[in-house]
Amino acid sequence: MAFESLTEKLQNVFKNLRGKGRLTEEDVKTALKEVRMALLEADVNFKVVKQFVKTVEERAIGQDVMNGLNPGQMVIKIVNEEMIALMGSETTEIAMQPGKAITVIMMAGLQGAGKTTATAKLAGVLKRKGKKSLLVACDVYRPAAIEQLQINGKKQEVDVFSMGTDVKPVEIAKEAVAYAEKNGHNVVILDTAGRLHVDEDMMAELQEMKDNVSVHQTILVVDAMTGQDAVNVAKQFDEKVGIDGVILTKLDGDTRGGAALSIKAVTGRPILYVGMGEKLSDMEQFYPDRMAGRILGMGDVLSLIDKAQQSIDIDEEKGRDMANRMKKGKFDFEDYLESMKQMRNMGGLSSILSMLPGMGIKSGDLESMIDEKQLAHMEAIVLSMTPQERRDPRLLNPRRKHRIAKGAGVDISVVNRFIKQFEQMQKMMKQFGGGGKRRGMFGGMPGMGKGRFPF
Repeated sequence: MAFESLTEKLQNVFKNLRGKGRLTEEDVKTALKEVRMALLEADVNFKVVKQFVKTVEERAIGQDVMNGLNPGQMVIKIVNEEMIALMGSETTEIAMQPGKAITVIMMAGLQGAGKTTATAKLAGVLKRKGKKSLLVACDVYRPAAIEQLQINGKKQEVDVFSMGTDVKPVEIAKEAVAYAEKNGHNVVILDTAGRLHVDEDMMAELQEMKDNVSVHQTILVVDAMTGQDAVNVAKQFDEKVGIDGVILTKLDGDTRGGAALSIKAVTGRPILYVGMGEKLSDMEQFYPDRMAGRILGMGDVLSLIDKAQQSIDIDEEKGRDMANRMKKGKFDFEDYLESMKQMRNMGGLSSILSMLPGMGIKSGDLESMIDEKQLAHMEAIVLSMTPQERRDPRLLNPRRKHRIAKGAGVDISVVNRFIKQFEQMQKMMKQFGGGGKRRGMFGGMPGMGKGRFPF
């Protein structure tokens, strides 16, 4: 996950600050030296780091902070505020044309940045906001790009406009806008061709499209894993063709995350969205304050709530029914499967826990504390049951358990242990619902941990 190393280092710095009753200027300067090194190692632009540390230091050694009741907490608050300012302070939306007017968005970027996938993801985001988008295949040099856009457009249930590889991109764009006017689309998203590096041909083609089509927003897609190269690419694109915002992809990967902290400061252009996974639904709006919270280890509950609202597809009546069943201890194996499905849609248990503040766990330790493989085994056991067995566990006699173990590819002892844990969890839920002793959010849900995590 992005920022893991940076988050861990910053948390260590803050831990030392909190441990001091009073702070001296030397304490602050020593802490900020460590912050500076952590940011540089995360591949944040060195000029950005220099200015950031200078601003924090000027604020942190002021009389109000140094003479306050909790100067350590005040320094952390200042770091948080300046990090938010660094990334843009406010969330920026894509500017749409008023009324029923068509908004034309041109997507640009280098090959390998994930531009075509980001284009389809963006269409999905806009669809959820009530927009009717038309995806336009303008990459005539890579036939696979056209096919990829068509496949992803179908998955998103969004129309795709293509004229093949023998027509100039500018002509495709013009025809697409005319098609959108006739067919009631209010957003046209042009998926343009990328190159392996910034070159004059690519820039000339993008400029020609802007000269011949009323492009309202030019969005650059950059790969977060390329670090400062992503920032340099953004700067070049902005200077040569002009961009209105950036989509940062692969922020869920093994990246140091410096691009997220540098792009706005270096280019002046905001990050609009971030790609947080391979699924077409894995695109999040960029909130500077929420991202700062993640980086500083403060959690991101609001994004977790957003993700839950998008992922959970049960209606309110079904949700209330499940809650009542849990209170009465009637949570069965069918309910267990549903809860596993929803948790997986939200990125898995590790992803959920990483967004919760105050867990007291380093993000890098989550993987070792949560056995996702064990969760998969538990799910395989349930899937090996018949529907009747899932709804009525009393049917699970030894013969049925042996059949289930064989079907799930596990030993019979694993099945017995899982069923015993499940029965205990049912009793706990009934106790919880009846006002009994509360034992934690997940209450020992089977498969959720290796005995080291306090569920």
